[in-house]
Amino acid sequence: MAATLFTLGLNHQTAPLAVRERVVFHVERLQEALGELKRGLAREAAILSTCNRTELYVSGGKEDETPAELAQWLAHYHRLGAADLQQYLYTLPNEQAVRHAFRVASGLDSMVIGEPQILGQMKEAARAAESAGTLGSLLHRLFQRSFAVAKEVRSTTRVGAASVSMAAAAVKLAARIFPSLKDQSVLLIGAGEMIELTATHFAAQAPARITVANRTLERAERLAARFNAQAIELRSLGEQLHEYDIVVSCTASSLPILGKGLVERALRARRRRPMFMVDLAVPRDIEQEAGELDDVFLYTVDDLAGIVAANLDSRRAALEQAEAIIDTQVGRFMQWMQLREGVPLIRALREEADAARREELERALKALQRGEDPAAVLDALSRALTNKLMHGPTQALSETLKRIR
Repeated sequence: MAATLFTLGLNHQTAPLAVRERVVFHVERLQEALGELKRGLAREAAILSTCNRTELYVSGGKEDETPAELAQWLAHYHRLGAADLQQYLYTLPNEQAVRHAFRVASGLDSMVIGEPQILGQMKEAARAAESAGTLGSLLHRLFQRSFAVAKEVRSTTRVGAASVSMAAAAVKLAARIFPSLKDQSVLLIGAGEMIELTATHFAAQAPARITVANRTLERAERLAARFNAQAIELRSLGEQLHEYDIVVSCTASSLPILGKGLVERALRARRRRPMFMVDLAVPRDIEQEAGELDDVFLYTVDDLAGIVAANLDSRRAALEQAEAIIDTQVGRFMQWMQLREGVPLIRALREEADAARREELERALKALQRGEDPAAVLDALSRALTNKLMHGPTQALSETLKRIR
């Protein structure tokens, strides 16, 4: 089968955080990027961009040319050298692309095996492509089947039952640094799904205080109200950062929110009492240099991977069951793709047959108008149609028999 479907990208397994954060597609520019892909490289395109992966899903193109062109486009779009980026990329055609999409949607390719957030992120990617006019029949089918497979995996296996989320890992790590979380003040920066999950885990430990900081105060207040927490605006961080022992940040900002200087001033005000900081954002919300300060314990999503992976053994049997489900569903999808490739041929055959019918019908009508015997005209019509309709299949069969001999 000709390669008509490709996935090209990088993830937490192939690229470090320093690389991943440089190829993030921000929401406000996603439609523009999708438009570029469709105009220059593909008939259909979708982009999945999360803290752990950036992937291009495209339909159309040539197996020996399209992957290299996609890699060059990705590097150029993010102002990176193509050679520098190439070592982190994977390219998956056809069946491999289908299997990968099913595994990603099911949470089997995540840093947190079985985590549910990726499914919502894939749905967002599909909606964005549909809105941009780049989601055609093949990618639409691929994403819809991915969602169905993910549902089957989650409902019939225990892949997600013992998963340890990044938020839970952050709480575990904080508990290693502070004797008791009940005496600590917690600052959560952002108001998205990850911060909501983090708030849930920290609130269960009953810390002394929880505060939610966000660019939009109203969103911060809505989240804070659920956990009996306070809400502040981001611009207040300069004056209040020193009050917090634990800081967890996850926003969609393209630039750092907490710089080294701001953290350094907070430490002086704290009289060198330690600060535990977790940066769950990609690109990073907290400048890397802040982690070099004494009394600052700064962790990124990659740093938490070890804690998350420690729970993998308990899910081994469930993973095998999930992979078996995916194997079956990949086979079905590939059958659909093969049948889909035959549609243009069937359409062409029908059009050719209809053209032959019209031509012979016109000839027969003219013969009748000339007064020729109707029975002879009908006989000639049927013979001519039979010969024309059988010519192509007969010729193909003859060629096949010659090759066999």
